[in-house]
Amino acid sequence: MTDELAGHRLDYAVSREFGISRAYAQGLIKDGRVVSSCGRRVKPSIKVSPGEQYSIDIPPPEKLDLEPEPVPFGVAYSDHDIIIVDKPAGIVVHPAPGHWRGTLVHGLLWRFPELGNLNGIERPGIVHRLDATTSGLMVVARNGLSQEKLWKQFKSRSVGKQYIALCFGTPRNSEARIDMPIGRDPGNRRRMAAVSWGRDAVTDYEVLWSMRGRSLVRCYLHSGRTHQIRVHMSAIGCPLVGDFLYAPSKKSPFAAERVFLHSWKLSLTHPRTNEPLSFTSHLPEDLKDCLKQVLAGSAPESGGF
Repeated sequence: MTDELAGHRLDYAVSREFGISRAYAQGLIKDGRVVSSCGRRVKPSIKVSPGEQYSIDIPPPEKLDLEPEPVPFGVAYSDHDIIIVDKPAGIVVHPAPGHWRGTLVHGLLWRFPELGNLNGIERPGIVHRLDATTSGLMVVARNGLSQEKLWKQFKSRSVGKQYIALCFGTPRNSEARIDMPIGRDPGNRRRMAAVSWGRDAVTDYEVLWSMRGRSLVRCYLHSGRTHQIRVHMSAIGCPLVGDFLYAPSKKSPFAAERVFLHSWKLSLTHPRTNEPLSFTSHLPEDLKDCLKQVLAGSAPESGGF
Protein backbone atom coordinates (compact mmCIF):
# COMPACT_ATOMS: atom_id res chain seq x y z
CA MET A 1 0.00 0.00 0.00
CA THR A 2 1.19 3.55 -0.68
CA ASP A 3 2.08 5.73 2.30
CA GLU A 4 -0.82 8.09 1.58
CA LEU A 5 -3.25 5.27 2.39
CA ALA A 6 -1.75 4.71 5.88
CA GLY A 7 -4.32 5.32 8.57
CA HIS A 8 -7.27 4.56 6.29
CA ARG A 9 -9.55 1.55 6.62
CA LEU A 10 -8.28 -1.51 4.77
CA ASP A 11 -11.40 -1.82 2.58
CA TYR A 12 -10.98 1.81 1.51
CA ALA A 13 -7.27 1.34 0.79
CA VAL A 14 -7.87 -1.80 -1.28
CA SER A 15 -10.62 -0.11 -3.29
CA ARG A 16 -8.38 2.89 -4.03
CA GLU A 17 -5.31 0.82 -4.85
CA PHE A 18 -7.05 -1.54 -7.26
CA GLY A 19 -9.83 0.65 -8.67
CA ILE A 20 -12.67 -1.52 -7.39
CA SER A 21 -15.76 -0.65 -5.38
CA ARG A 22 -15.51 -0.59 -1.61
CA ALA A 23 -18.24 -3.20 -1.30
CA TYR A 24 -16.29 -5.53 -3.59
CA ALA A 25 -13.12 -4.88 -1.56
CA GLN A 26 -14.97 -5.79 1.64
CA GLY A 27 -16.06 -9.06 0.05
CA LEU A 28 -12.47 -9.93 -0.89
CA ILE A 29 -11.28 -9.25 2.66
CA LYS A 30 -14.09 -11.29 4.25
CA ASP A 31 -13.34 -14.18 1.87
CA GLY A 32 -9.74 -14.28 3.09
CA ARG A 33 -8.28 -13.01 -0.19
CA VAL A 34 -6.37 -10.16 1.51
CA VAL A 35 -3.40 -11.22 3.67
CA SER A 36 -1.09 -8.99 5.73
CA SER A 37 2.68 -9.45 5.45
CA CYS A 38 2.99 -9.21 9.24
CA GLY A 39 0.61 -12.08 9.79
CA ARG A 40 -2.06 -10.14 11.63
CA ARG A 41 -5.69 -10.99 11.05
CA VAL A 42 -7.35 -8.54 8.72
CA LYS A 43 -10.91 -7.33 8.45
CA PRO A 44 -12.40 -4.47 6.46
CA SER A 45 -12.34 -1.98 9.34
CA ILE A 46 -8.68 -2.27 10.42
CA LYS A 47 -6.42 0.71 9.75
CA VAL A 48 -3.52 0.36 7.33
CA SER A 49 -0.14 0.80 9.07
CA PRO A 50 2.76 2.64 7.42
CA GLY A 51 5.06 0.24 5.54
CA GLU A 52 2.73 -2.73 5.95
CA GLN A 53 2.31 -4.86 2.85
CA TYR A 54 -0.61 -6.98 1.75
CA SER A 55 -1.05 -9.73 -0.79
CA ILE A 56 -4.38 -9.60 -2.56
CA ASP A 57 -5.95 -12.35 -4.64
CA ILE A 58 -8.56 -10.90 -6.98
CA PRO A 59 -10.48 -13.69 -8.72
CA PRO A 60 -11.13 -13.44 -12.45
CA PRO A 61 -14.45 -11.79 -13.31
CA GLU A 62 -17.42 -14.08 -13.47
CA LYS A 63 -18.28 -14.94 -17.05
CA LEU A 64 -21.28 -12.90 -18.00
CA ASP A 65 -23.97 -14.77 -19.87
CA LEU A 66 -24.19 -11.79 -22.19
CA GLU A 67 -23.08 -11.68 -25.80
CA PRO A 68 -22.16 -8.13 -26.86
CA GLU A 69 -24.41 -6.84 -29.64
CA PRO A 70 -24.54 -3.65 -31.70
CA VAL A 71 -27.47 -1.76 -30.16
CA PRO A 72 -28.29 1.83 -31.21
CA PHE A 73 -27.86 4.52 -28.56
CA GLY A 74 -26.25 7.95 -28.35
CA VAL A 75 -23.35 9.03 -26.16
CA ALA A 76 -23.56 12.61 -24.92
CA TYR A 77 -20.28 12.41 -22.99
CA SER A 78 -17.67 9.87 -21.91
CA ASP A 79 -14.36 9.78 -20.07
CA HIS A 80 -12.41 7.15 -18.12
CA ASP A 81 -15.03 7.07 -15.35
CA ILE A 82 -18.51 7.68 -16.76
CA ILE A 83 -20.62 7.44 -19.90
CA ILE A 84 -23.63 9.70 -20.40
CA VAL A 85 -25.97 7.65 -22.58
CA ASP A 86 -28.76 9.17 -24.68
CA LYS A 87 -31.12 6.20 -24.86
CA PRO A 88 -33.72 5.88 -27.62
CA ALA A 89 -37.22 4.71 -26.77
CA GLY A 90 -37.79 1.00 -27.33
CA ILE A 91 -34.45 -0.09 -25.82
CA VAL A 92 -34.64 -2.08 -22.57
CA VAL A 93 -31.80 -1.17 -20.20
CA HIS A 94 -30.81 -4.62 -18.94
CA PRO A 95 -31.81 -8.24 -19.66
CA ALA A 96 -35.09 -9.40 -18.15
CA PRO A 97 -37.71 -12.03 -18.96
CA GLY A 98 -38.86 -11.43 -22.52
CA HIS A 99 -35.85 -9.22 -23.25
CA TRP A 100 -32.78 -11.42 -23.19
CA ARG A 101 -31.17 -9.80 -26.24
CA GLY A 102 -30.80 -6.33 -27.71
CA THR A 103 -30.67 -4.44 -24.41
CA LEU A 104 -28.63 -1.36 -23.61
CA VAL A 105 -26.27 -3.55 -21.57
CA HIS A 106 -25.57 -5.68 -24.66
CA GLY A 107 -24.83 -2.52 -26.62
CA LEU A 108 -22.60 -1.08 -23.90
CA LEU A 109 -20.53 -4.26 -23.85
CA TRP A 110 -20.20 -4.02 -27.64
CA ARG A 111 -18.96 -0.41 -27.58
CA PHE A 112 -17.16 -0.47 -24.23
CA PRO A 113 -15.84 -4.05 -23.77
CA GLU A 114 -14.03 -3.21 -20.52
CA LEU A 115 -17.39 -2.99 -18.76
CA GLY A 116 -17.49 -6.80 -18.83
CA ASN A 117 -14.75 -6.83 -16.16
CA LEU A 118 -16.62 -4.52 -13.78
CA ASN A 119 -16.72 -6.52 -10.54
CA GLY A 120 -18.20 -9.54 -12.30
CA ILE A 121 -21.76 -8.22 -12.10
CA GLU A 122 -24.65 -8.87 -14.46
CA ARG A 123 -25.55 -5.23 -15.03
CA PRO A 124 -22.13 -3.72 -15.68
CA GLY A 125 -22.02 0.00 -14.96
CA ILE A 126 -25.78 0.39 -14.49
CA VAL A 127 -26.61 2.63 -11.52
CA HIS A 128 -30.15 3.62 -12.56
CA ARG A 129 -32.43 2.96 -15.49
CA LEU A 130 -35.11 4.32 -17.79
CA ASP A 131 -38.23 2.45 -18.89
CA ALA A 132 -38.07 0.98 -22.36
CA THR A 133 -40.84 3.40 -23.37
CA THR A 134 -38.79 6.41 -22.19
CA SER A 135 -35.97 8.16 -24.03
CA GLY A 136 -33.15 10.39 -22.88
CA LEU A 137 -30.17 10.68 -20.59
CA MET A 138 -28.77 8.23 -18.08
CA VAL A 139 -25.30 7.78 -16.58
CA VAL A 140 -23.24 4.58 -16.70
CA ALA A 141 -20.15 3.90 -14.55
CA ARG A 142 -16.96 2.67 -16.23
CA ASN A 143 -15.19 1.34 -13.13
CA GLY A 144 -15.97 0.13 -9.64
CA LEU A 145 -15.09 3.32 -7.81
CA SER A 146 -17.28 5.40 -10.10
CA GLN A 147 -20.11 2.94 -9.72
CA GLU A 148 -19.99 3.09 -5.94
CA LYS A 149 -19.84 6.89 -5.83
CA LEU A 150 -22.68 7.23 -8.32
CA TRP A 151 -24.77 4.79 -6.29
CA LYS A 152 -24.21 7.03 -3.27
CA GLN A 153 -25.30 10.10 -5.21
CA PHE A 154 -28.53 8.44 -6.27
CA LYS A 155 -29.12 7.15 -2.75
CA SER A 156 -28.63 10.64 -1.28
CA ARG A 157 -30.87 12.06 -4.04
CA SER A 158 -28.20 14.55 -5.08
CA VAL A 159 -28.51 13.69 -8.78
CA GLY A 160 -30.68 16.21 -10.66
CA LYS A 161 -33.20 14.53 -12.98
CA GLN A 162 -35.53 16.58 -15.16
CA TYR A 163 -38.01 15.14 -17.64
CA ILE A 164 -40.25 16.57 -20.35
CA ALA A 165 -43.69 14.93 -20.58
CA LEU A 166 -46.94 15.49 -22.43
CA CYS A 167 -50.04 14.61 -20.47
CA PHE A 168 -53.77 14.51 -21.11
CA GLY A 169 -55.75 17.27 -19.42
CA THR A 170 -54.51 20.26 -17.47
CA PRO A 171 -53.12 19.90 -13.93
CA ARG A 172 -55.02 21.92 -11.34
CA ASN A 173 -51.91 23.91 -10.40
CA SER A 174 -49.35 25.30 -12.83
CA GLU A 175 -46.60 24.26 -10.40
CA ALA A 176 -46.91 21.73 -7.59
CA ARG A 177 -45.30 18.89 -5.70
CA ILE A 178 -46.76 15.40 -5.82
CA ASP A 179 -45.80 13.57 -2.64
CA MET A 180 -47.41 10.13 -2.85
CA PRO A 181 -45.86 6.77 -1.87
CA ILE A 182 -45.65 4.25 -4.71
CA GLY A 183 -46.06 0.49 -4.50
CA ARG A 184 -47.22 -2.46 -6.57
CA ASP A 185 -50.83 -2.13 -7.74
CA PRO A 186 -52.74 -4.87 -5.87
CA GLY A 187 -55.19 -5.16 -8.77
CA ASN A 188 -52.61 -5.43 -11.56
CA ARG A 189 -49.11 -6.76 -10.88
CA ARG A 190 -47.79 -5.13 -14.06
CA ARG A 191 -48.60 -1.68 -12.72
CA MET A 192 -47.46 0.49 -9.87
CA ALA A 193 -49.87 2.71 -7.93
CA ALA A 194 -49.99 5.56 -5.44
CA VAL A 195 -50.70 3.60 -2.26
CA SER A 196 -50.30 4.44 1.41
CA TRP A 197 -48.08 1.42 2.11
CA GLY A 198 -45.68 2.17 -0.76
CA ARG A 199 -42.19 3.67 -0.71
CA ASP A 200 -41.89 7.43 -0.49
CA ALA A 201 -41.88 9.19 -3.86
CA VAL A 202 -41.75 12.91 -4.63
CA THR A 203 -42.17 14.62 -8.01
CA ASP A 204 -42.27 18.36 -8.70
CA TYR A 205 -43.90 19.47 -11.93
CA GLU A 206 -44.22 22.72 -13.86
CA VAL A 207 -46.73 23.23 -16.66
CA LEU A 208 -44.99 24.76 -19.68
CA TRP A 209 -48.18 25.15 -21.74
CA SER A 210 -51.67 23.70 -22.12
CA MET A 211 -53.52 23.41 -25.41
CA ARG A 212 -56.37 21.35 -26.84
CA GLY A 213 -56.64 19.10 -23.83
CA ARG A 214 -52.92 18.39 -23.58
CA SER A 215 -50.26 19.87 -21.30
CA LEU A 216 -46.52 19.92 -21.74
CA VAL A 217 -44.90 19.61 -18.32
CA ARG A 218 -41.41 19.58 -16.90
CA CYS A 219 -40.97 17.10 -14.05
CA TYR A 220 -38.27 17.07 -11.39
CA LEU A 221 -37.65 13.72 -9.72
CA HIS A 222 -36.63 13.68 -6.05
CA SER A 223 -36.75 9.88 -5.85
CA GLY A 224 -36.49 7.07 -8.36
CA ARG A 225 -39.44 4.71 -8.04
CA THR A 226 -40.56 2.47 -10.86
CA HIS A 227 -42.86 4.37 -13.27
CA GLN A 228 -42.80 7.32 -10.84
CA ILE A 229 -43.77 10.16 -13.20
CA ARG A 230 -46.30 7.97 -15.00
CA VAL A 231 -47.95 6.96 -11.72
CA HIS A 232 -47.93 10.44 -10.18
CA MET A 233 -49.35 12.19 -13.24
CA SER A 234 -52.02 9.54 -13.58
CA ALA A 235 -52.87 9.93 -9.88
CA ILE A 236 -53.68 13.63 -10.37
CA GLY A 237 -55.87 12.84 -13.38
CA CYS A 238 -53.36 13.71 -16.09
CA PRO A 239 -51.89 10.46 -17.49
CA LEU A 240 -49.10 10.69 -20.04
CA VAL A 241 -49.76 10.54 -23.76
CA GLY A 242 -48.98 7.10 -25.18
CA ASP A 243 -49.16 5.35 -21.80
CA PHE A 244 -51.27 2.24 -22.46
CA LEU A 245 -50.53 0.92 -18.96
CA TYR A 246 -51.90 3.90 -17.03
CA ALA A 247 -54.26 5.35 -19.65
CA PRO A 248 -55.58 2.26 -21.48
CA SER A 249 -58.65 4.07 -22.85
CA LYS A 250 -56.61 6.78 -24.57
CA LYS A 251 -55.37 6.41 -28.13
CA SER A 252 -51.68 6.84 -28.78
CA PRO A 253 -50.08 8.93 -31.52
CA PHE A 254 -47.15 6.51 -31.63
CA ALA A 255 -46.94 3.45 -33.86
CA ALA A 256 -45.01 1.39 -31.29
CA GLU A 257 -45.23 1.22 -27.49
CA ARG A 258 -43.96 4.67 -26.52
CA VAL A 259 -44.75 7.11 -23.73
CA PHE A 260 -44.24 10.85 -24.17
CA LEU A 261 -41.56 11.00 -21.49
CA HIS A 262 -38.02 12.17 -22.12
CA SER A 263 -35.10 12.39 -19.69
CA TRP A 264 -34.17 15.91 -20.72
CA LYS A 265 -31.57 17.05 -18.19
CA LEU A 266 -29.18 15.16 -15.93
CA SER A 267 -26.95 16.84 -13.33
CA LEU A 268 -24.42 15.07 -11.14
CA THR A 269 -21.02 15.33 -9.48
CA HIS A 270 -18.14 13.70 -11.30
CA PRO A 271 -17.18 10.65 -9.22
CA ARG A 272 -13.44 11.30 -9.48
CA THR A 273 -12.97 15.08 -9.80
CA ASN A 274 -16.06 16.17 -7.82
CA GLU A 275 -16.78 18.64 -10.64
CA PRO A 276 -20.47 19.48 -11.10
CA LEU A 277 -21.67 18.28 -14.50
CA SER A 278 -24.91 18.93 -16.35
CA PHE A 279 -26.16 17.50 -19.65
CA THR A 280 -29.25 18.07 -21.79
CA SER A 281 -30.84 16.06 -24.59
CA HIS A 282 -33.01 17.39 -27.42
CA LEU A 283 -36.47 15.91 -27.87
CA PRO A 284 -36.37 13.03 -30.38
CA GLU A 285 -38.24 13.36 -33.67
CA ASP A 286 -41.24 11.22 -32.67
CA LEU A 287 -41.97 13.51 -29.72
CA LYS A 288 -41.47 16.63 -31.83
CA ASP A 289 -43.94 15.27 -34.39
CA CYS A 290 -46.46 14.64 -31.61
CA LEU A 291 -46.14 18.23 -30.39
CA LYS A 292 -46.60 19.51 -33.94
CA GLN A 293 -49.93 17.67 -34.11
CA VAL A 294 -51.12 19.36 -30.94
CA LEU A 295 -49.86 22.81 -31.91
CA ALA A 296 -51.29 22.53 -35.41
CA GLY A 297 -54.69 21.52 -34.09
CA SER A 298 -54.67 18.10 -35.76
CA ALA A 299 -54.96 16.35 -32.38
CA PRO A 300 -58.66 16.16 -31.36
CA GLU A 301 -59.84 17.94 -28.25
CA SER A 302 -61.17 14.69 -26.77
CA GLY A 303 -61.96 11.13 -27.67
CA GLY A 304 -58.57 9.58 -28.34
CA PHE A 305 -55.45 11.42 -29.34
